[in-house]
Amino acid sequence: MSLIDPKHPSLKARRFGIDTYQEPVIYMRRDCPICRSEGFEALSRIQVDNGHRSILATLNIVTSDLLTPGEVGLSEAAWRLLGTTEGSPVLLSHPPPLESLSHVRAKVYGNRLSEEAMASIVRDVAAGRYSDVHLSSFVTACAGERLDLDEMIALTRAMIAAGERLRWNHAPVMDKHCVGGLPGNRTTLLIVPIVAAFGLTMPKTSSRAITSPAGTADTMETLAPVILDAAAMRRAVEQEGGCIVWGGAVRLSPADDILIRVERPLDLDSDGQIVASILSKKVAAGSTHVVIDIPVGPTAKVRTPQAAELLRGRLEKVGEAVGLQVRVVVTDGAQPVGRGIGPALEARDVLAVLRGESGAPPVLRERALQMAGRILELSKRVGRKEGYPIARAILDDGRAWRKFQAICKAQGGMREPPKAAYTHTVTADRAGVVVRIDNRRLARAAKLSGAPKAAAAGLELHTPLGVRVEKGRPLFTMHAESPGELAYALRYAESQTDILQIEEPS
Repeated sequence: MSLIDPKHPSLKARRFGIDTYQEPVIYMRRDCPICRSEGFEALSRIQVDNGHRSILATLNIVTSDLLTPGEVGLSEAAWRLLGTTEGSPVLLSHPPPLESLSHVRAKVYGNRLSEEAMASIVRDVAAGRYSDVHLSSFVTACAGERLDLDEMIALTRAMIAAGERLRWNHAPVMDKHCVGGLPGNRTTLLIVPIVAAFGLTMPKTSSRAITSPAGTADTMETLAPVILDAAAMRRAVEQEGGCIVWGGAVRLSPADDILIRVERPLDLDSDGQIVASILSKKVAAGSTHVVIDIPVGPTAKVRTPQAAELLRGRLEKVGEAVGLQVRVVVTDGAQPVGRGIGPALEARDVLAVLRGESGAPPVLRERALQMAGRILELSKRVGRKEGYPIARAILDDGRAWRKFQAICKAQGGMREPPKAAYTHTVTADRAGVVVRIDNRRLARAAKLSGAPKAAAAGLELHTPLGVRVEKGRPLFTMHAESPGELAYALRYAESQTDILQIEEPS
């Protein structure tokens, strides 16, 4: 039974079926009496209450007959959060003022944020009280070099405090992360079974892609379920020593997920936000030790060795402040790690390495072994420089493959990744050596083919750096689930003449 007081004017909820991603949006007629009497305007923040649950949403004004008098439309995000039913009454009102916005304004003008101020902002962000305009202001105010070390620590702690936190009955608890920008870097799916097969605990929570053609969770989802709640995740880890699940399902550092939503369209990535994002999720997952991969290359996220060293120092110092033992590994980011770019294609690369197939991508195998070895060495059971040979033995003798199958079974069952119905191979228009690969443009071509939503879509690279190609030799193959998506991606790929730069040695 609704708890709404019938004496207060209400509107009937209508599911509008509009995807506004994660931002709750409501729609009201311009001539709605409540809209006019309350003085609501477009983009106002409105409190929406159905008597059982209350949310904050951004208002859009409707000037046509999409809504009938007495109705309020709800976007998919608003409908899901409010948990209402078609035609149910809802109350609309002005939300209480957001005190934390004064701290955001102070940061815009260059003032430092105290730990209390940062915590206040992040609590309101996690509670959904900030509109995308407010979020954009906060992200922009913190971008570049505008956060000092103390503010990075404060932001990380605030993000940890605003969400769930897992705790495990044994230690150490291992983790790894890559800062990104490198297609096909799916080492996680190899590292977790190696580490777990050795007998260490590694509960890996991973993200989905937002602007890239695949996230770790997208790739793993072609092989096993990844949407596990905290209880199911705990069962899998207790049973097999590790898991690879989607972090969004267990509400770890929810403020970070909200901030990422506006960071990506703004294309703003600052060290402070990267550090807080990575480390808050590691602490929230219950990790005690983490190895962080920073690929460096002209088209990677981190472009120079100097920038990598600066980021390394910040990760290590903030990690120490929040109780994490952090080891940073700076790696080569000049080219994709595997052959596949896209969820299913990357999964096939992983399976080839795990199964020991002759055509397995050597760079993916070697990178995973190096990272797994570093993780093993963080435990007291493995000495310095002993981790790599141990990891290689676990992979080569089949223990990692057996453990991966067991992890998939514990998460709900293993499956084979899908194959695309449509493919087209792009060939070299001249002979020479591949001297440069543009990671960003390759990733964009894979995304235009339909990845990651179309799991089988993407791009398969045939020619790594340093390989000599003859005219007409295959460079890469586009994969798509529809002919239209294939044609769209090919138009882009074939227009990028230097997506793979081929030159004759002088």
